[in-house]
Amino acid sequence: QVQLVESGGGLVQAGGSLRLSCAASGRTFSSSGMGWFRQAPGKEREFVAAINWSGVSTYYADSVEGRFTISRDNAKNTVYLQIDSLKTEDTAVYYCAARYRRNIGIKDYEYDYWGQGTQVTVSS
Repeated sequence: QVQLVESGGGLVQAGGSLRLSCAASGRTFSSSGMGWFRQAPGKEREFVAAINWSGVSTYYADSVEGRFTISRDNAKNTVYLQIDSLKTEDTAVYYCAARYRRNIGIKDYEYDYWGQGTQVTVSS
C-alpha cells in the first residue's frame, strides 16, 4: 500500500508560481514512476507531467511544457511540481499518482495509487 499526500496548492495571481509537493509513504517510493494529473471543474482529469523512478526521464503535456517542472527527491520520498507563469486555465485540483512500474506513464489507468488532491486557483 502507498499513501500519497499533496500540499502546496493555493490561490495565486496569473503569472505567479507555486510548488506542489507529494509526500509518499509505504511501498518503496524510489522504484515507482510518478505523475501529476489535474481536474478542472466540469472537465475530465488530464495528464500534466510524469517522472521515472530515477528522475532522469520526464514528460509533460503540451499545455504545460516549458512552464511546469516535475522533479523528485528519493531520499525524502517526495515528488514536486514547480508551476511557473500560471494561467487562469491552470485552475484545477492537482493529483499526485504512483505506479508499480519504474518508467513513465501518461494515462491515468497506468497508475495504481492516488493522492487526495490539492486545489490550485489562479486569479486574473
